[in-house]
Amino acid sequence: MTRILVTNDDGIHSDGLQKLEEAMRELGDVYVVAPASEMSGASHSLTLARPLRIRQLDNRHWAIDGTPTDCVTLALNKILPPEELPDICVSGINHGGNLGDDATYSGTVAGALEATILGVPGIALSLVARDHFNFAAAASIAVTAAKKVLEEGLPEGTLLNINIPPGEIKGVKVTRQGIKNARPVITEHIDPRGKPYFWIGEEYFNTNSAEGTDYYAVEMGYVSVTPLRSDMTDHQALTAIETWNYLKEPELLQKG
Repeated sequence: MTRILVTNDDGIHSDGLQKLEEAMRELGDVYVVAPASEMSGASHSLTLARPLRIRQLDNRHWAIDGTPTDCVTLALNKILPPEELPDICVSGINHGGNLGDDATYSGTVAGALEATILGVPGIALSLVARDHFNFAAAASIAVTAAKKVLEEGLPEGTLLNINIPPGEIKGVKVTRQGIKNARPVITEHIDPRGKPYFWIGEEYFNTNSAEGTDYYAVEMGYVSVTPLRSDMTDHQALTAIETWNYLKEPELLQKG
């Protein structure tokens, strides 16, 4: 029987997670290991400065007071017995898109990434909407994508970052990461003790998304499927940087 690990960054009680779990049951046995509370923006962070607690809800659900990376790490190394390790990890369905540079902040993507690093194929799914989340189409796409990965496999170290547009879906596009079309907005407030605190938000602005990117595909009504890797090396830059003088003349490093 196929075994599927489901996680997310919106928390174990999120609607997207529940819809994803229901859909994945079509493919096999589903185990859910997810954060006890929302961990959006946690990126690929691992909790090292405090202990983590595992709360088992039943024989298929565990809540962790940590990040999505913590959840997958504990699921594969502590919670699930070696003979029941999953064949695939599906992370999501996120409440909102993880397009372009936002993939680097995403706990949803990080959950799939951690699984991939630990040898389990990973898929991250996000519904690109700000309200009125209808996860039906996204859940159906999750089943199709997971089934294909289980049948065909993925290149070693590769995960799929899938973003689903709201409304009518025209089809599927394999894409590259676009460039983030937002800038940070920081507001300052004063707490009841007179000390300042800050909220970090974002202001989105219109850009002409380049054809072939995840942004463009979603804007045109297509599902975006972007292969990502944990290897962040800019291979195209390797040759250029190797020509830098300090690499040829180590004594230059001692100057200044």
